[in-house]
Amino acid sequence: MVRNLLLFFVVLSNVILAQNKLNLIPYPQKIEVLKGEFIIPETLLLSGDLPKEETEYFKKRLGSMMKFQYAQKGSGTHLTNSIIPPVSVTDVEKKKEYYSIEISPKQIHVNSYSRQGYFLALQTLIQLFEDHQADRKIPVLKIEDQPKFSWRGMHLDVCRHFFTVDEVKQYIDYLAMYKLNTFHWHLTDDQGWRIEIKKYPKLTQLGSKRKESMIGAYVDNTFDGKPYGPFFYTQEQIKDVVKYAQQRHITVVPEIEMPGHALAALTAYPELACTKGPFEPATKWGVFDDVFCPKEETFTFLENVLDEVMKLFPSQYIHIGGDECPKTRWKECAHCQELIKKNNLKDEHGLQSYFIHRIEKYVNSKGRKIIGWDEILEGGLAPNAAVMSWTGVNGGIEAAKSGHFAVMTPGAYCYFDHYQGDPQSEPNAFGGFTPLDKIYSYNPIPSELNAEQAKYIMGVQANLWTEYITDFRQVQYMIFPRLMALSEVSWGTSDPKNYKEFENRVIDQFKVLDKMKVNYARSIYNLSGKVIPSSNGIAYELSTSQNSDGIRYTLDGTDPSINSKTYQGPVSIPGSLTIKSAYFEDGKLKSAVSSQQFTISKATGKNITLEQQPSENYSFGGAFTLVDGIIGNTRQLGKTWLGFQGKDVTAVIDFGQKTNFSEVYFNTLENKGSWIHLANSAQIFVSDDNRNFKTIKEIGKEEIQKAKGKIKLGVGSQNSRYIKVKIENAGIIPSGNPGADSKAWLFVDEIGVN
Repeated sequence: MVRNLLLFFVVLSNVILAQNKLNLIPYPQKIEVLKGEFIIPETLLLSGDLPKEETEYFKKRLGSMMKFQYAQKGSGTHLTNSIIPPVSVTDVEKKKEYYSIEISPKQIHVNSYSRQGYFLALQTLIQLFEDHQADRKIPVLKIEDQPKFSWRGMHLDVCRHFFTVDEVKQYIDYLAMYKLNTFHWHLTDDQGWRIEIKKYPKLTQLGSKRKESMIGAYVDNTFDGKPYGPFFYTQEQIKDVVKYAQQRHITVVPEIEMPGHALAALTAYPELACTKGPFEPATKWGVFDDVFCPKEETFTFLENVLDEVMKLFPSQYIHIGGDECPKTRWKECAHCQELIKKNNLKDEHGLQSYFIHRIEKYVNSKGRKIIGWDEILEGGLAPNAAVMSWTGVNGGIEAAKSGHFAVMTPGAYCYFDHYQGDPQSEPNAFGGFTPLDKIYSYNPIPSELNAEQAKYIMGVQANLWTEYITDFRQVQYMIFPRLMALSEVSWGTSDPKNYKEFENRVIDQFKVLDKMKVNYARSIYNLSGKVIPSSNGIAYELSTSQNSDGIRYTLDGTDPSINSKTYQGPVSIPGSLTIKSAYFEDGKLKSAVSSQQFTISKATGKNITLEQQPSENYSFGGAFTLVDGIIGNTRQLGKTWLGFQGKDVTAVIDFGQKTNFSEVYFNTLENKGSWIHLANSAQIFVSDDNRNFKTIKEIGKEEIQKAKGKIKLGVGSQNSRYIKVKIENAGIIPSGNPGADSKAWLFVDEIGVN
């Protein structure tokens, strides 16, 4: 049944106000701003028949601005509440998040089909009130609104680092503020088991703590030596969080990882593994070979765990993980090999599909559905499973084309553990480079899908993995303001062409975050640098969300001051040097000082082509990144490296004319815990016509390993127009390594020629 939900307010005067763009995130689907204004009163009168729970939330959010009073019926205040004739159940389901708002000089009228729609309307009103707190004048307007996507999610990993119930509730509040409706709670992993299961007490007795934790960059391989835990949520605490989320119309989707990422569980119950153990919760990040063994006692265990999980979480979907499951132990396990033969499975990938099918059948028998990371596609997707597409967009495309629902969460756009600003001025992060504008540019509907297939894309979600996030202030830093971009993308009103307008609304929202004492990232204020080709080689283009007239820079390595050179356009880089830049306002430094070192070679700024393109996660700048004069930082896989999974790198550089040279250099990276391996080999070729290439140098695996990936090769005296550099990927990761049997990553940075 449709309910008209009304808010009425006492007003003092009526003054004409003109306003074209409102500071709202996500921006509504339809807004009509009219002449006139509503004056925010000292006391807000509320209709007595409004839904109490949502209205109390509204009052709490705006309690510092005004007082509230429920109007009495027949008091002469003209407060009425009308009921519209009922509509079909189907229509109600389609419109459960619909709302409209009409603001007149005398009242505000909210119309919705459900309490959920009403709650979303309140979020819009809260933003309007907060934005006009100073002048206390809201424009007369009409809003008609509902989201494009039904799944608008944020994920939180509490296994690598744990967060308290109060902190999780704060996280849920942030989602509600920006109209997200799904909280994906990552509760189990190799590094910790965080949910109480009464039938299996050792899961939290043994699996919720670890002897120490990795700290600093992964390549440092250093540990803090401090015991971590025991940390977990009791079932009563989980019930409390679920209820709290429900009051904010947010669905909590729990994740119980299987068959991989199971070390914490195997520590408690080693009999569920393929080997005898003993095991311990992981102290490092990454992927580990010991996983659940698909034997009957394992399925009994997981079914019992899921029984308790499903009693705690009323969500339609239960997330079962399914990602990054090495097959090493299964290949060596007699039981697994017998199971493959018995069920006529093709291989270990087929065994993973068998595992997921078994779990899905059980979850379906309880009236629920499973969702998992896109590796659950391996060996064939379970009949009713939904896919969370994280390795890229292909998992979502494959699922949708086969009639399965999918949530798009590709790492290139939706991983909030990546850097959001210049890695040199940001706290240590996992890697990648996912700034605000990149998230805002994302379209969750892949272009490869037709209109019918696109209906299977439920929505979009961002993920926050916490390997490098040790406290809740850092959680805040990593999600804000990027959560705002996700909000507008998932609502369906993002417009990348007008990104600057969105950026202005984000900056306006900062005053709300300041009031809430949220530790948000201010990267948006910092300078952004981009290398571009120029007639003399390369130039460095600087930009800021503020007035570019405030940018100052130096070329001698000293910190800029208000008296340094004023930025007037891309700065030519004549040779190897360090450029430092900063933004000043009213004579004062307002941004962090940005520093960029350039190492110039004969290849710098030249035309370059790649036979195969890098992974979208690590593709910033494209092929030009390899000749932009910037040597990659081995601790930060953000802007300066290109990453290729399972692919060789073949780059051709055109000098433009025949050029003398005798040395070629490039760097590759090794970080086996993240599946990054040094190259197997490299070859250098030259040509004058870009068709017929001659080999001038080859280097093998041993030499590359001896040089630790920092390759500098003498190639004799050469005089050619084209140079081709071919770097061979390590291929399939061998047994005994994290990610065994998966495609290795090859990371490459600058290719220099001297």
